[in-house]
Amino acid sequence: MRFLIIIFPLILLFTDNPSRSFRAEQMNFTRVREAYSGKEKTVLKNLAENSLSRDSLQIYLRAFKTEKIIELWAKNIGDKQFKLIREFPICEISGDIGPKRRSGDLQVPEGFYHISDLNPFSKYYLSMQINYPNASDSIRGVKGRLGNLIFIHGACESSGCIAITDERIKELYVYYIEACNNGQKQVDLTIFPAKLDDKTYSKLASAYSKNKDKTSLWADLKKSYDIFSLKKIPPTVEFLPDGSHKVEATKN
Repeated sequence: MRFLIIIFPLILLFTDNPSRSFRAEQMNFTRVREAYSGKEKTVLKNLAENSLSRDSLQIYLRAFKTEKIIELWAKNIGDKQFKLIREFPICEISGDIGPKRRSGDLQVPEGFYHISDLNPFSKYYLSMQINYPNASDSIRGVKGRLGNLIFIHGACESSGCIAITDERIKELYVYYIEACNNGQKQVDLTIFPAKLDDKTYSKLASAYSKNKDKTSLWADLKKSYDIFSLKKIPPTVEFLPDGSHKVEATKN
């Protein structure tokens, strides 16, 4: 019992101390400290060049399968619009264009997601979990066989995840931690089959016209792509009972 009395305050120090910042909590992990050691100066330089502050940073992510790129968009808390500040080449991405509908299909999901967790002990150095399956996937996927554990991670191999190499995940991790350290509750991630300009979207819709699962999702993603291209603010997305989405411009 004496041992428990001694150790309990130490547990509270690391798990329930409101004075500890998100960054400070993450710096308990060796690989996060390595990420900051190697990438913090690069991140701060990029923020300064884009008139952004680490103490006010908010971010939004877009991933494009065909182009094999993750876009990092950012703004200060008081700003109305996001700006593109970094593109991370994707080293490896498995599957084809189109959504993930079951475990073992090696597909990377497509649709509207957010980062749901961090893993500083990943087999692939560092990883950021994507909240697959989302509400749409749960409706349109194979019931009981949806799969899970989809990540953006280091290294250069994929079986349904997005691999961007160890060096790039270090940098993306630092941006994510800085945004969360400022109170950002959710970092949204939209995953597209490709950059959906009008020409590309028309080609995809025509080529896959008989696949209503893909074309229905891509129509919703096209709305999101167009709204964000115009407004530079992620749209508001509502998940509907049939697995489709209501996508509207976010009101300021």
